[in-house]
Amino acid sequence: MKKSNQHVVTHNGEWAVRRENSSRVTGTFSTQREAINAGREIAKNQNSELIIHRPNGQIRDKDSFGNDPYPPKG
Repeated sequence: MKKSNQHVVTHNGEWAVRRENSSRVTGTFSTQREAINAGREIAKNQNSELIIHRPNGQIRDKDSFGNDPYPPKG
């Protein structure tokens, strides 16, 4: 099964975690921080990426938890 990235997005006035290319949300939360924490755990478990969006939909931040093809140089 292909690992899907997780997105933190607004949903019906709350924050939600949504799997990439899915119309259904995994869970909804009252704060963005709660959604980020939940999305981070899912992304860690799936070795995928967490993409955090601003309320206007613009990407705010990304965290990778899989095999990074371009790891930072020490």
